[in-house]
Amino acid sequence: MTLAVGDKAPDFTLPTDNAGELSLSDLKGKKFVLYFYPKDSTPGCTTQAQGFRDFKDAFEAENCVIVGASKDSVKRHDNFKAKQELNFALVSDAESDLCEKYGVWQEKKMYGKTFWGIVRTTFVIDENGVIQAIFPKVKVKGHADEVLEFVKKLP
Repeated sequence: MTLAVGDKAPDFTLPTDNAGELSLSDLKGKKFVLYFYPKDSTPGCTTQAQGFRDFKDAFEAENCVIVGASKDSVKRHDNFKAKQELNFALVSDAESDLCEKYGVWQEKKMYGKTFWGIVRTTFVIDENGVIQAIFPKVKVKGHADEVLEFVKKLP
């Protein structure tokens, strides 16, 4: 599935860290950042998560919630969240349903090998569930700041 700015965000209900559950409907009335990342506790994913962690108060000042998503299990999310002192929800998309709905489960190439995986992508979604921005193929350094600057410009 290919999503574009202006599209309605696909619905979801998924387990989160700490035995929770999160649905798109839970976020109605708030802006939110939904960022997809390949794997807990890897260097790039850790840097990206720390960036969002460090800017959480600034996002909250803009009525914006941060949600991370990967295929990792809830248990892995719990460990990652505790180790990195993450202060936002991590959803577990073990079956790739969310990844496929948002079009981030794609064929990738690395070191001459082809495989399927999550392409690091961030979506900014408004209070009405409409996609306002898509950041594809994210470079992690400075990304949280870039997303925050975009969110600050939203009405």
